[in-house]
Amino acid sequence: MSLNNNNNSSNGGQQQEPSISFSELRDALIGPERRYRENMLVPNGYLGAEPLKPDNQRMVENFFESCVFKTTLSCVAGFGLGAAIGLFTASVGPELAPLNAPKQTVREVLREMKSKSMSYAKNFAMLGAMFSATECAIESYRAKKDWKNGTMAGGVVGGMLGLRAGIKGGLLGAAGFAAFSTLIEYYLD
Repeated sequence: MSLNNNNNSSNGGQQQEPSISFSELRDALIGPERRYRENMLVPNGYLGAEPLKPDNQRMVENFFESCVFKTTLSCVAGFGLGAAIGLFTASVGPELAPLNAPKQTVREVLREMKSKSMSYAKNFAMLGAMFSATECAIESYRAKKDWKNGTMAGGVVGGMLGLRAGIKGGLLGAAGFAAFSTLIEYYLD
């Protein structure tokens, strides 16, 4: 560390300001033995302080908050929920066979239940993935986590699904899904 305290006769005998770099000042104050302290408390803006999180804990939290994980989880949960609803629907209202057809066998009933369950499961999985990915993208863009994200995502997804029936269906789907998403967000919070 060098401080320049030279008296120079050319500037009228005045002392120059000491010049020191930030890295020299840091080394002088902290020393060369800098280390990360896990028990260091950082103010969090509320009533107290919270300890710094280790790198591996922050990495795991970032993974669970990622859009890919949320979308995959919604897809898997939607698949399971859809399969359960499809199984229930197939067991409650089996397809009516014509009167002159032979009686249905257990194998045919199970095949029908499987196809209905898989149909519901795929639809719910796709719906969950679409909603979750859209909500996460909107949340990332807005940099806020509030009820408006779910409402906007519901409007986008409902509109995309309703567009298969035309413009009017798209508008009705967007409004209906946005209202449903808003109600769900309201009751979950």
